[in-house]
Amino acid sequence: MDHIVVLGAGVGGTMTANMLRRRLDRTDAEISVVDKSTEHAYQPSFYLLPYGYMEPDDQFREVSELLRSGVEFVHDEVTGVDPDEKVVDLGDGDLSYDYLVVALGHRLAPEATPGMLEGWEETDSVYPFYHFEAAMELRDALEEFDGGTFVVSVPDTSIKCGGAPLKMTMLAEDYFRRRGIRDDVDVVMTKGSDAVFGVSPYREKLEEIWADRDIEANLNFTVEEIDPEAQVIHSNEGDTQEYDLYAPVPPQEGQPALTEHSPLTEDDVENDGEYVSVDEHTLQHTEYEDVFALGDGCNTPNAKTAAAARKQAHVVLDNLTAHMEDKRQTAEYKGYAACPLLTEKGKAMVAEFDYEESISAPVESRMNWIMDVNVLPSFYWDSWLRGYDPLP
Repeated sequence: MDHIVVLGAGVGGTMTANMLRRRLDRTDAEISVVDKSTEHAYQPSFYLLPYGYMEPDDQFREVSELLRSGVEFVHDEVTGVDPDEKVVDLGDGDLSYDYLVVALGHRLAPEATPGMLEGWEETDSVYPFYHFEAAMELRDALEEFDGGTFVVSVPDTSIKCGGAPLKMTMLAEDYFRRRGIRDDVDVVMTKGSDAVFGVSPYREKLEEIWADRDIEANLNFTVEEIDPEAQVIHSNEGDTQEYDLYAPVPPQEGQPALTEHSPLTEDDVENDGEYVSVDEHTLQHTEYEDVFALGDGCNTPNAKTAAAARKQAHVVLDNLTAHMEDKRQTAEYKGYAACPLLTEKGKAMVAEFDYEESISAPVESRMNWIMDVNVLPSFYWDSWLRGYDPLP
């Protein structure tokens, strides 16, 4: 009986494992999911928690409860992969496989920016909100904030949910208006590129919104280091940005188990070997045919969002099962990604695009807000993660 090992119990790994279990007879394949955490977090909530638009108790589930009967959960840390021997190295032993699905995602690396960890741990003004703890601490800090410069920064690395820093910025501006202190606050987002968002027509719509609401985009500003004592951000370009309250997006990198202890990332030339190298359409590894990858940790040139992982899971499901049966792989990932861009309380627009073009119109509506805040979490927990997705 074949053994399929899935590395990572995030969106891509959990969804893929459950869909594989639904499709494959238990006499055909054994399926194991490996993760060092026993909890799965709803990460899209982290930029909403500081404003009280979601509550922390609702954002976590036990991994073992999300996996279908017949999927084994291995609670351990992946420390390396030997695809020649078809073995995954774990913190406690190893695990052999016939087919491997890699979905370990990004690693948050606040330590990669000098001063970020010190600012978070030693001051009351720096909160890298991609960390759950920092998001909750920012919630308290925002309640006490009565004026000054509020800054969000975007690192010069690939990040999960590229729209999250924009949403954090716009919701902050709206929050300050609702509290009646907007005239006392400068709202700034720094970014190392020359646009707040990379895809038209959403970029132009956001630029219009930001101009109307006097939100400053400090562009071509790549964060180099933070001086938490002086409350100053220094850029690679030689510029500075002062702050009174700072919500940086931490740099994000590949997993050391893959970048340092496996050959699976060696062909990722464009990203300096940070991500698993796959064909951008089939999601099969470029060298090891029994390895597939999806989600934030593979080198497909798409926006890294849960919506992208959801689409990729279907492609991995179809192509992996075809490969197991020596059939032609016909499923194709076309780069789909989606990002609900919450512009203020009660309003959002949805950016949808793929490798070739934008898909949805840049329209703000209350329905988009309701869909993202009130509807999608239920689909996420009760349908998609559990392997039910009637509209892939």
